[in-house]
Formats: sequence, C-alpha cells, structure tokens
Amino acid sequence: MKDLVSIRDLGKADVELILEEAAKMEKMLSKKADGLLAGKIVSTMFFEPSTRTNMSFQAAAKRLGAKLMTFYPSISSTAKGESLGDTIRMIDGYVDVIVLRHPYEGAARFAADVAEHPVINAGDGANQHPTQTLLDLYTIKKIKKKIRGLKVSLMGDLKHARTMRSLLFGLGMFGAEITLISPIQLRMDEDIIEETQEKFGATIHQTSEIDLREADVLYVCRIQKERFSDQYEAEKMQKEFRVDLAMLKDANPDLAILHPLPKVDEIPPEVDSDPRAKYFEQAKNGVPVRMAVLYLAAKGR
Repeated sequence: MKDLVSIRDLGKADVELILEEAAKMEKMLSKKADGLLAGKIVSTMFFEPSTRTNMSFQAAAKRLGAKLMTFYPSISSTAKGESLGDTIRMIDGYVDVIVLRHPYEGAARFAADVAEHPVINAGDGANQHPTQTLLDLYTIKKIKKKIRGLKVSLMGDLKHARTMRSLLFGLGMFGAEITLISPIQLRMDEDIIEETQEKFGATIHQTSEIDLREADVLYVCRIQKERFSDQYEAEKMQKEFRVDLAMLKDANPDLAILHPLPKVDEIPPEVDSDPRAKYFEQAKNGVPVRMAVLYLAAKGR
C-alpha cells in the first residue's frame, strides 16, 4: 500500500490485511509497538476541524515511535495564498507520510498525485473517509465476530455524509445486508448505491421508516440542519431521525449502535449508558486501525 485515498482503491484482500494488522496493533498498544516506525516522520495536515481523526492519527504515530510534524494552516503560507500543490510538495520533502484532511472533494487524490511519499486521506469534503470505514469494519467484526450476513442499518443524512458513502462500499464488499434510513431528500446518491450493488451483488434497501427490530448494527449520523433552507422542516426531521431509549425499546437486544462522532441531538446522552451503545469503543478503535495504516504505508516505501 502506498496512498490511501478511497476505500474503492482497496480490494477485499487489502482490507482484510489492514484489519489483521490492526488486531496485532491493538495487542501492541503498550511499548511493544514503539520503534516500528522509528526514524520516520508523519505530518498531519488538517485544513478542517477534527478531534477523533486528528488525535487518533497523532496517537497512532507516537505509539509506533514515529516523529510527528503538525501543520497549522492558519499560521502557514496557506494564509498568504500558497496553493495546495505547492504546500504538499514542500511538506513532502520533509516527511515520510502525509495525513491530509481538506474541505474540497478530490484534494486527497490531487495530493497523492503530487507527493512522492504516501498520502492518507483523513476526509476530503463530502467525498471519502477511508480510515473511518476501516475502523467501522474493524469495530463491527470485533463486536459481531463477522460482517457477512449481518443486517446493518445506516440512518441519518446519507446524501452529504462522507462516512456513509465509504461505509456502504465497505459493507457491500463484506456481504452485509444494508438498509438505508433517511428522509427522501437526504437519500444516498443512486450512483453510489448502484456501484456497490453491481460490484458486490449487495442487498440494499431504502426507506424513510425506522424499524430496528431485526437490525444487528445501527450506524447513525446527524441530520445536517445547515443544509436546509426551511429550518422548521430541518428541526422536524431531526426529531424524527433521533435514536432515544423509547425507540430502542423494541430493538434487537444485541444491537450495536455506532456513530462516527461527534453526536449532537441525534443520540441523547441517556443512550450512552445503554450496553448497546458502542460508539465510544468505536472511536477508541481508531488508534490501532490508524497504526496499521501508517505502518503499512511507511513499510511500503
């Protein structure tokens, strides 16, 4: 593996290799992993706010013994108008791996074409978030012991959430049965659904009705209020597509509730104590998964 721009760039064997490596890394989260990337330098370049992705990549690099070089756009030449291409070329000359988050779709692909060293996409606009998908698959497999045959519901704003786009592809690759739950105007783009069906023969259902009785996994993302011109309509949908304890009363007792975080109103705090809430465990899994990605990327040089 050199660059990791999109989950679509990976075959099933590639994903399985990363998940296997992540399992090894989880067992080595102590000092045993320190030194695997000794002498390597990793740069985190985040042009958008981030907590979990940024911090887990930093933790992963440090756990592996790599040196970390953090790029701050607001105090860099970017603030003077330097192009992304020139910035990437400069940083590429200083480090061994670049981790990039950028608001523009396609920015990670562009950076990978420009840089000689590996580029890892930490999210590019509403496009792709491959390491989130990898940690999601890792979490599901860890909790459920498998992915094939599971009934997985993706719920929320499926049109704009990059997490959901990547995850649909990953779930289809591993043979899950997928139900897409969203308001009609926030349904996932048909071309993404059709691609997943054609490539993997995936079973995908679409609905605006919430029924969790048979779901093995529920993956939630927020309704993005800022996307609506009618704020009343937005607030109405936020209330309808909300996972509270009342909704969970009839849900599968073995349901695993996931969320890429941060969560706002779509999952109230009282759900956090429900044993089915697995999103904080999910976020924690970001460290070993991103350790595996960094290690394989750097090792490929």
